[in-house]
Amino acid sequence: MRHRIETLRPQHLDEVVEVHLRAFKGFFVSFLGPKFLKEFYRSLSEDPEGIAFVALQENTNRVLGSVAGPLRPAGYFKALLKRRWWAFGLSCIRAILRRPSILKRVLRAAFYRGDVAEGPPRALLTAISVLPETQGQGVGKALMDAFACEVRRRGGRGCFLTTDAQGNEAVNRFYAVCGWRLESTFTRPDGRTMNRYVLDFPDAVDPGPPRSDS
Repeated sequence: MRHRIETLRPQHLDEVVEVHLRAFKGFFVSFLGPKFLKEFYRSLSEDPEGIAFVALQENTNRVLGSVAGPLRPAGYFKALLKRRWWAFGLSCIRAILRRPSILKRVLRAAFYRGDVAEGPPRALLTAISVLPETQGQGVGKALMDAFACEVRRRGGRGCFLTTDAQGNEAVNRFYAVCGWRLESTFTRPDGRTMNRYVLDFPDAVDPGPPRSDS
């Protein structure tokens, strides 16, 4: 399928959310609902520290997938929550009312740092999703490449991401095919076993200190 990569813009948000919900049925973030997802992608696309792209089908401009994440994750989500706490709170309140037990997990996610790896500061690829019917057609790899190229263009020294280690073989193979290295496997406090992948640029220039938590 012929496609092109563009910067994620406001007119793409509704379709980006739809793709995410289709790609990640049953996942926690999807349970928080389309309003939360729309606020999440909007924030990353509007913030100077955010990186967000979409894959659009040629001729129709249909959104086939998206990728997003912060250039400097240290302190990013905490700072974002300080600025936009009301928007995120309102966007997920319905999900919390439906299942109050998720409140603790929502609060933990609010201060998520991305399970940062040892080594140079790296950009965090937070989310990548592709329409199920277009998987295997190069859309996901094009999005991964676009994210990495933008990180490098902005002076980043590498990227990292985390994904489930168990029952997730196809996704783990995909990251390996894209050239990302399995850096470590670890277990989160909730018992979830995760793989952390990194993609480093050995000749990149240090972009400077990460954003302050304050």
